[in-house]
Amino acid sequence: MKRLIQTIKNILKIEDLKARLGFTLMIILVYRFGKYVTLPGIDPLQLENLRRQTSSGIMGLLDMFSGGAFSQASVFALGIMPYISASIVVQLMGIIFPYFQKLQREGESGRRKLNQYTRYITILILALQAPSYLVNLTSQLPASAFILSGTFFKISSIIILTAGTMFVMWLGERITDKGIGNGISLIIMIGIIARLPQSFIFEAGTRMNGAGGMIALIVELVILYAIILGTILLVQGTRRIPVQYARRIVGNKQYGGVRQYIPLKVNAAGVMPIIFAQAIMMLPIIIAGYSNTGSGFMLAFTNMYGFWYNLVTAILIILFTYFYTAITINPVQMADDMKKNGGFIPGVKPGRKTVEFFDDIMSKITLPGSIFLAIIAILPAIAVKAGVSPEFAQFYGGTSLLILVGVVLDTLQQIESHLLMRHYDGLMKSGRIKGRSGRA
Repeated sequence: MKRLIQTIKNILKIEDLKARLGFTLMIILVYRFGKYVTLPGIDPLQLENLRRQTSSGIMGLLDMFSGGAFSQASVFALGIMPYISASIVVQLMGIIFPYFQKLQREGESGRRKLNQYTRYITILILALQAPSYLVNLTSQLPASAFILSGTFFKISSIIILTAGTMFVMWLGERITDKGIGNGISLIIMIGIIARLPQSFIFEAGTRMNGAGGMIALIVELVILYAIILGTILLVQGTRRIPVQYARRIVGNKQYGGVRQYIPLKVNAAGVMPIIFAQAIMMLPIIIAGYSNTGSGFMLAFTNMYGFWYNLVTAILIILFTYFYTAITINPVQMADDMKKNGGFIPGVKPGRKTVEFFDDIMSKITLPGSIFLAIIAILPAIAVKAGVSPEFAQFYGGTSLLILVGVVLDTLQQIESHLLMRHYDGLMKSGRIKGRSGRA
């Protein structure tokens, strides 16, 4: 506790860090306030059916990522996920189309153009999602909940929902520029954390009134703690490859002869495979609509706690982990860069043998990483089968847990960097915090 108080005092002594933290907090408060601004023309007192629909399942997942705005019929109801989907589309286009590959290599100017394309794609996605959200409102809410109706209500609501998501995206960019951490990730994390107290209170009340009582609740918390530690190990886990740089003699001076290490991450794909898999698994519910209509086969894949849904999700995550690792890590380029700089792996010949060595290492460490990632993704379903409430089970794994761990580590890493630059002690007694980049 004494060290924590001293760390807070050190943070307050750094004006730039204090200003960034204050700005970040202010933007987060603006975002949370927007959750309670209901769409014009809807009675906020008649949203009980919508809240019941988003209490669990895929709709509950969407509501979590929007920070509860989805179930409030808020102007921020669609959240930041359309922007995330657009970013994924742009990344995939960078793999397929040479024009986007060229933009990725052009530095700042290319990044600006890619951001512009991402915004355009976001608007296109919103043009599809906003009408679908209104259809869902119409099916879930009674007719008396709509103060306004007709074409004007639909067009105005689509415009407001689109503007709301673009505004949230702008808030995230402001945090990245003038605050602490990655703004988009922080906004998603805040939306997830906002549901934690209510879910925990509900779960605690259920356990205290049911069988097991306090002991069952303690066991649940211990398991959750162990899962969080395992997720941290997955995020930070690396395999260090030694690289020996050959000694060079220039005149009477010697250069090189230094051994360095290349850190290869166990989970180089991060949370992207889960996002890809869940995006595909949401297609059945979109096709079947927001009600319980459709064939038995289709309905089996709309139950996110069912066996087939989780089996297919786990398989997709493993496949996408290999796919995303293959497109983000290029063994040929790594081997060429080492050769150009006079480096080699001891016991491995430069050139093709080095490429094969990297391929073999990545295949070996990606397999356990992808399996662990798949297990984390389906843990909420396992928790529900074990008797945990669906609301609290969401924090046992899936995208939510990975985002929480990754964003917290990245943000703490940035705060620690500010402290160390001003010659203050870091946040840890020994060592340094590692973010998702894998670097200290």
